[in-house]
Amino acid sequence: MKKKKKKNPSQKIGNLSKKILDILRKNSGKTYNYKQIASILGVDDPSSRNQITKQLAQLTAKKEIAQVERGKYQIEASASYYKGKLDMTSKGYGYVLVDELEDDVFIPQNCLNTAFHGDEVEIYIYNKRRRKKSEGEVTKILKRKRTEFVGILDLKKDFGFVKIDDTKMYTDIFVQRNKIADAKNGDKVVVEFEEWPAKADSPFGKITKVLGTPGEHHTEIHGILAQYGLPHEFPKEVEEFANKLDTSIQESEISKRRDMRKDLTFTIDPKDAKDFDDALSFKRLENGNFEVGIHIADVSHYLQRNTILDEEAYERATSVYLVDRVVPMLPEILSNNACSLRPHEEKYTFSAVFEIDKNANVKNQWFGRTVTYSDARFAYEEAQHIIETKSGDIPEDISIQDKAYKTDDNIVEAILQLNDLAKIMRSRRMREGAISFDKVEVKFKLDEENEPVGVFFKTAKEANKLIEEFMLLANRKVAEFIGKMQPKKTFVYRCHDEPDDTKLASLQTLVAKFGHKLNLKDRKTVSSSLNSLLEDVQGKKEQNLVDTLTIRTMSKAYYGTGNIGHYGLAFDYYTHFTSPIRRYPDVMVHRLLQRYLEDQPSANEEEYDEKCHHSSEMENLATNAERDSIKYMQVKFMQDHQNEDFLGVLSGVTEWGIFVEIEENKCEGMVRLRDLKDDHYEFDAEHYAVVGRKSKKTYQLGDEVYVRVKNADLLKRQLDLTLLGSREEYENK
Repeated sequence: MKKKKKKNPSQKIGNLSKKILDILRKNSGKTYNYKQIASILGVDDPSSRNQITKQLAQLTAKKEIAQVERGKYQIEASASYYKGKLDMTSKGYGYVLVDELEDDVFIPQNCLNTAFHGDEVEIYIYNKRRRKKSEGEVTKILKRKRTEFVGILDLKKDFGFVKIDDTKMYTDIFVQRNKIADAKNGDKVVVEFEEWPAKADSPFGKITKVLGTPGEHHTEIHGILAQYGLPHEFPKEVEEFANKLDTSIQESEISKRRDMRKDLTFTIDPKDAKDFDDALSFKRLENGNFEVGIHIADVSHYLQRNTILDEEAYERATSVYLVDRVVPMLPEILSNNACSLRPHEEKYTFSAVFEIDKNANVKNQWFGRTVTYSDARFAYEEAQHIIETKSGDIPEDISIQDKAYKTDDNIVEAILQLNDLAKIMRSRRMREGAISFDKVEVKFKLDEENEPVGVFFKTAKEANKLIEEFMLLANRKVAEFIGKMQPKKTFVYRCHDEPDDTKLASLQTLVAKFGHKLNLKDRKTVSSSLNSLLEDVQGKKEQNLVDTLTIRTMSKAYYGTGNIGHYGLAFDYYTHFTSPIRRYPDVMVHRLLQRYLEDQPSANEEEYDEKCHHSSEMENLATNAERDSIKYMQVKFMQDHQNEDFLGVLSGVTEWGIFVEIEENKCEGMVRLRDLKDDHYEFDAEHYAVVGRKSKKTYQLGDEVYVRVKNADLLKRQLDLTLLGSREEYENK
């Protein structure tokens, strides 16, 4: 009798639940039965099919999939699929920010599925019940944030890898020999991501630009611009278009405008300013009130919609101010010439003209297109001298003219009177809940080779605040004028939400360590106690730290069509009207204001909402690029001070190190905890401190310490410091 041939017992299919979900997720619009799933998995024996059938029933019971027809299954999309933006960490994992969810969704590195930092993605969230924190997987890349990256080429014989500078990029990029262009080993380059083949360890790309030798000044600055996708020059066709514009002042155009050329008009700007996009006019009226005009360059007259010039300006959305250069939004023919309100020249302007009484109350207002003539140009230092001395004699050491000169008495009177009005307006704003941020601005003195040879601090004096108050007035009144129109009109607002309660509570805990208090009872008490705090810390060791942390508690200002007011300024309506040379939203505001002055219907809200979102994003990129350029210059400056001891303040505490801001130049670096050899220090998040395990010695936020530069890494824009001890220890040695 023949023995029956034994069948091999079927293997259990590993990770079957995940495999089924992967199939259904990747084809979320389709339905599958158990035979189709078995076929995709490459199994056809009864045991495997039985496992699949059971697993389908279990996933349906958990509501992770749905049986849409008998035996046909589909992913339960609504329950587990979300869209959001990926925020990578430098450790290789990320979080997705989803509007509908309270918490961010954790994405492990093996679940990124080729998504990069900033990408808009679709994610699947795993069953939450087994996890304290939501965890998910990227299932689809909806929109790449960027496809170009900056890094250093490691060239092999037949290929190369570009190691990306950005710490949030978790992979290098593979480049085939024929796509390396003329780049050499060790060059800093721009590499364009092309594809990530299914079985490849790294994405594939091609080198599009060689920036130069790492560490060299121009290489690093162009690297910063390229990292954020910011252009450093205009396309040739855009320059040509701009240069062909008729920038002459025509009688036919003047006749359409309010002629204010005879009104006393002047500009007050930084000493080294190249473009002047705002001017003030002043006239004393017979009734004792004053007529004050805020005149803004009429950029929208030249920047016509649907032209390559307008498209380029919109794409840039803002000028970028790096430590050694400005990357302008508009070509020079406009930014420094036609739209710059230069002295002794007639210019087309868009104006907000107010009748103001001696108590700084606005009695009448007028908005519209004008033509103006600037009688004089002042630097802030000159205007400040006039305010302080009440005299028009400008000394040679602060004069921006070739020699010392005497200013017209009418202009002296105008500046003094405008300053009196500005002080009243500022005082009123503070009483109404505005928050006074007078943070010290750090600037570098550069030599002809753009090497940093010194540091100086810019503080806002009365002359700066005079200009600020009248710009705020124009911005607020334009927003109010359109915001109160009925029926409602689409408009571009500058929005600023109230601070986050959690951040305020953290700030309260921190400032208590320095003996300060905050009253968080309501909006008004929060504002007034924040102002008191900022005033109290003036000149104290913790000033810069408290200023910085207070700014961090604030929500981020943004552009939007939905008005929520501006918390920081305590305005119910606010916009940006006063800087169209350097900000595209101001151009949009000018166009919309003119549209409504002509009684045209409301503009398309969806279109302007999208433009606001783009402008906010570009503003954020520009801010990050500016910050990186300052960090680069700080590291470069400190390279020449490696053997010096510096007094600093603990400005940040993390689990791997403490940040110290050097008092005399505001440069910030890190002391790594592993370099503190006298004890094993542990991070105490609650008290913003690190504490020695044996000695209980504590270094806390705001402590004064002495440090020395250990390493100044230009490529990483990183300053490593050696801790020499607390101030007391160091000075008592």
